[in-house]
Amino acid sequence: MAWRRNLRVVLVRSRNSLNIGAAARAMFNFGFSDLWLVEPYTAAFRKARSAVGATEVLKSARVTDDLAEAMGASSLVVGASGIQGRVQRQVRRSLPDAGHALRTHLQNRPAALVFGSEQSGLSNEQLSYCDWVLNIPTTEDCPSMNLGQAVALCCYEISRISRSVPKLKTPTSVSAIERHRVLEMLTPILEESGFIIPGQRASKLLKIRRWIGRLRLAPADARLLMGMLRQIDWKLQRDKRQ
Repeated sequence: MAWRRNLRVVLVRSRNSLNIGAAARAMFNFGFSDLWLVEPYTAAFRKARSAVGATEVLKSARVTDDLAEAMGASSLVVGASGIQGRVQRQVRRSLPDAGHALRTHLQNRPAALVFGSEQSGLSNEQLSYCDWVLNIPTTEDCPSMNLGQAVALCCYEISRISRSVPKLKTPTSVSAIERHRVLEMLTPILEESGFIIPGQRASKLLKIRRWIGRLRLAPADARLLMGMLRQIDWKLQRDKRQ
């Protein structure tokens, strides 16, 4: 079905070739094909891609060092995380609720589902790119789930939702990559003004990225904001030269 093409699965810093292969196989089982890997361990990715029986999903997977690029045109970004303490000021949804929300969104809008590395999951910075967080309920004795299993569960949950999902209206918020561009334009201005100082840069940018995500900027509002930022930056640079 066409809606399946709207889902992008993003694996961040995957370390194990078997897990990469299992994730791709799970996507293939449920009809999803758009796989991106962010900073995978090179040897693991090469081994997974060259393995006998590697799926077309894996063979056509895209690789990048930039998480924002991997999320691309997605107007909804969901992070899968089982580490409760890391999620700060972000909506957390259970798997059934998340599956329904994603399925509805995917009817006519692109979305990205982001998974962290097997060793450490998604970092605070990586989670800050996400609109909300999906939680797969596991026991306290064994809270961490195998990457391939997690991808399979999520793909199943999304796929099992009724086919009679209504189409949503035209997207009203900008994509993840456009939100990232807003942050890139805003950052040097805030540094120039002294709002961001070197010792606090990482923590401030984390909070600002989350704030931009919560704004759910409409395309017209994003264009207006970026136009304002360009003008402010031009004025600051001109004053420095004088």
